Formats: sequence, structure tokens, C-alpha cells
Amino acid sequence: MSATHPTLDPQVADAITTINAMVVGAAPSMASGSQFVTLGYAQSLAAYNAVFAQQQAYITAQTASVADVLAILRP
Repeated sequence: MSATHPTLDPQVADAITTINAMVVGAAPSMASGSQFVTLGYAQSLAAYNAVFAQQQAYITAQTASVADVLAILRP
């Protein structure tokens, strides 16, 4: 093997070409999978925030009801 003109084994070159083709072929599916996971996290966080807001609204409504009832019952 010469230092100025190194030769590459054809099997190694074929393996590298195959791996490069696999990576290029898998990139769109990997990107789609990542996008779907991110979308799932965003939807679950939105549902969590909606439940939390609903719970806070119920607490506020119950507090207002108790205050109104106390105002009616107190002389």
C-alpha cells in the first residue's frame, strides 16, 4: 500500500456504499417518527393543561358558591 495512492478494498467500498444508502433511505422515516413523537407529547401536554384549567375553574366556582351561601346565611 502506497502512502500517496492508498487502495481501498472493494468489499469495504461496497459496505460503505450500502451503509450510506441505508442511512439516506432511513432518514425520512426517522424524521417522521420524531415528528409523530413530538406531536404526541404536544397533544398530551395540551390535554393536561386543559384538565388543570378545568380543575381550577371548578375550585373557583365552588369558592364563589360557598361565599354566596355564607353571605345569604349570615345575619
